[in-house]
Amino acid sequence: MAGTIENTNGKIAIDKKVIEDYAGHAALDCFGIVGMASTGMKDGIVKMLKGDSISRGVIVEKDENEQLIIEFHIIVAYGVGIPAVVKNLSSNVKYQVEDYTGMKVKAVNVYVEGVRVID
Repeated sequence: MAGTIENTNGKIAIDKKVIEDYAGHAALDCFGIVGMASTGMKDGIVKMLKGDSISRGVIVEKDENEQLIIEFHIIVAYGVGIPAVVKNLSSNVKYQVEDYTGMKVKAVNVYVEGVRVID
């Protein structure tokens, strides 16, 4: 379980997979991101993920203060400024996940795994 929110009406439990899926889709809405990446452990080959497997490029963990740490493995479009893309991704995802879940996002860590030319 990624997080539990308590209020006067009871508890809300949000599964880690739900947050990973939401964060993955929020990331794909950012300019310059072509897709999420999954790195093959044996040979280091990076595969671009689409559709239902999008959350495999996203890892959500909680720290000791119950704050979220979100890790992205992304593929960016050729010719875009990587620092600008990563800054936009971090702020956009942080805002959207906090708004969606009501939980605090402590950090968004981004790993650029590849560059693709888009048509």
